[in-house]
Amino acid sequence: MAMRSFSQVRWYLSPCGFLPPPIQLGAGRLRGRGGAGAGRRRGRGVSPHYPFLRAVGGYRCYLSALTVFGDLQPQCLLRRASRFLSRPGTAGTESAALEPPPSSKSPPSPQSPLWAPNSPRRGKAGIVPNRPLGSFPGVPMSPPEHRSRLSPRTARPSPETREELQRRLRGLIENNRVMIFNKSYCPHGQRVKELFSSLGVAYNILELDQVDDGASIQEMLLEMTNQKTVPSVFVNKVHVGGCDRVFQAHQSGLLQKLLQENSAYDYDLIVIGGGSGGLSCAKEAANLGKKVMVLDYVIPSPRGTTWGLGGTCVNVGCIPKKLMHQAALLGQALRDSRKFGWEYSQKVKHNWETMVEAIQNHISSLNWGYRVSLREKGVTYVNSYGEFVEQHKIKATNRKGQDTFHTAAKFVIATGERPRYLGIQGDKEYCITSDDLFSLPYCPGKTLVVGASYVALECAGFLAGFGLDVTVMVRSILLRGFDREMAEKVGSYMEQHGVKFLRKFIPVMIQQLEKGLPGKLKVSAKSTEGSNMIEDVYNTVLLAIGRDTYVRKIGLEKIGVSISERSGKIPVNDVEQTNVPHIYAIGDILEGKPELTPVAIQAGKLLARRLFGGSLEKCDYINIPTTVFTPLEYGCCGLSEEAAIEVYKNENLEVFHSFFLPLEWTVARRESNTCYAKIICNKLDSDRVIGFHVLGPNAGEITQGFAAAMKCGLTKQLLDNTVGIHPTCAEVFTTLDITKSSGLDITQRGC
Repeated sequence: MAMRSFSQVRWYLSPCGFLPPPIQLGAGRLRGRGGAGAGRRRGRGVSPHYPFLRAVGGYRCYLSALTVFGDLQPQCLLRRASRFLSRPGTAGTESAALEPPPSSKSPPSPQSPLWAPNSPRRGKAGIVPNRPLGSFPGVPMSPPEHRSRLSPRTARPSPETREELQRRLRGLIENNRVMIFNKSYCPHGQRVKELFSSLGVAYNILELDQVDDGASIQEMLLEMTNQKTVPSVFVNKVHVGGCDRVFQAHQSGLLQKLLQENSAYDYDLIVIGGGSGGLSCAKEAANLGKKVMVLDYVIPSPRGTTWGLGGTCVNVGCIPKKLMHQAALLGQALRDSRKFGWEYSQKVKHNWETMVEAIQNHISSLNWGYRVSLREKGVTYVNSYGEFVEQHKIKATNRKGQDTFHTAAKFVIATGERPRYLGIQGDKEYCITSDDLFSLPYCPGKTLVVGASYVALECAGFLAGFGLDVTVMVRSILLRGFDREMAEKVGSYMEQHGVKFLRKFIPVMIQQLEKGLPGKLKVSAKSTEGSNMIEDVYNTVLLAIGRDTYVRKIGLEKIGVSISERSGKIPVNDVEQTNVPHIYAIGDILEGKPELTPVAIQAGKLLARRLFGGSLEKCDYINIPTTVFTPLEYGCCGLSEEAAIEVYKNENLEVFHSFFLPLEWTVARRESNTCYAKIICNKLDSDRVIGFHVLGPNAGEITQGFAAAMKCGLTKQLLDNTVGIHPTCAEVFTTLDITKSSGLDITQRGC
């Protein structure tokens, strides 16, 4: 008679297959993590059944053992466990075959049907069958210890096997009103079964400990739902969650609402817009078992530019912008390298065509990756223009003008924005925007950038970095909405590095003087402060004066969705819901929300989880970090100094600031007292940091880390208590000690 291993006892006693670490026993207290709490044994010291508890994994396991062995006496429990340990098996191994728990039914034979009806259960509404899915036909049973929990030593199935398993799981989820994945000995699963029985709702169940590939199924469920334990419950293809979530949904009325949903529509969700936010929402909804369609169509720019799946950020925004910014930084690095001993006699020049080709190749790979990802998740992608024709019906028009019609229970609008034009003679005929710049097949040459937005300054910055003659025409102020002091420092640095600024002027006419690539354009501009007129000739005019939504052209008026008259954006509540209950919106088209890609991604993902996953988590739009990728990057999080004064009043604020000199700039003899750090603290709230601002190299990387700290309630004292990493730019925030109110000098004279 071989002794069984302690790990086998742990499997035998686990109700759900996931056990906590061993318990910690201290004087007068018995503690276990993940279980029913801590038991007290005052004055007795260590528990008398500590050896057994230690073997089987803790107090929670002890409670589980009470369920299995049915005896509340610890000594009796020890005796029964000892008998179990001495049952026949391979000594000291994890692979010995264990008999199922005494309360379990015998597993079905390999020839048993997939849908094996069990004894009916009587609920309040009458007899409701419990229909367990036993073993899959022709598949032998595995030893129970391989089925109780996920094992890191389990060989990962082949892609073909995983795809087939995913298809089977989706079939079970989509074809059953209530689908429960469980283990036959789990008491929590029993509670869920009893709840549905009491509601008179038929349910179907797959007991993972009674199928050979139960561990693989549970691993796949983990990937699909991010839930490790069983039971895992789906209602009308919506993942509700485990036992606690099901009962919470029942108490809140959400469960009853889900049970009432029907499949009268072609899709559970149609997303209009294939940008970052729309794709995030669509893929998350598909992960939760919903039938999803994505409609995406790019209207060509006036210059005829179009692009693939992925939206503005991937194709004509963040990605190509950052890559061109990096190309310009490399030019500066080449100039600095001579001071670090690099010698080269060959004249170095920049090739625009080579750069554009490399960047567009990378973008094409991203476009393809998005299409593959949608296909793998079962999302239907249609390259057509979507327009509402009825409350739940949409018309999709492809590039050939052919129409198809689709219905859905819910819709998400994620159409984003497009660049604005001036509305003057020659703007659409001769000017380009950011839609065209990143795939421009020729070098733009002498360029006029019209606008003072972050798009304008970023583009002007990297074009100047390539050695081009660049002028920025500014109507009023730089970087509206950002901290004024920081914005002016950004502009000052750009001027020092060759970018010219025309302040208080607006274009009134664009004329073509010569055709060509790039050709020649005459720009006439008028002062905003008088009648003064100026003219100049440029090769390229880039418009970056803002962006507009296109939501007025998708039939929203036919279904009653409100649109802001002032901004053209869509007002929503705190769960991204419009005034029409089944229509939602995310991303740049939202009234009063940050126009940033990561915000749209987060909002889309959380929206899908609320709609189809039983989640209540909302997108937090407070303290969103961002970075302007000008030649000297500007990162910020929280309030600008002007906004902080407006909200908290100047007397309640303390502003700490300092210039700093990156070590990398010293040998290269770059200018000092240019990089700048500033934090704004609320004196009424323990000097909590409510505004973070940095101007310097890699500002985006610095800001991301401090943004997380601000989410956790960062204060000036916590910054002071933090040991900086030397030598870095970010360490300046751990040594800030000069306030603006003190008037002391902040210039730096060394690293």
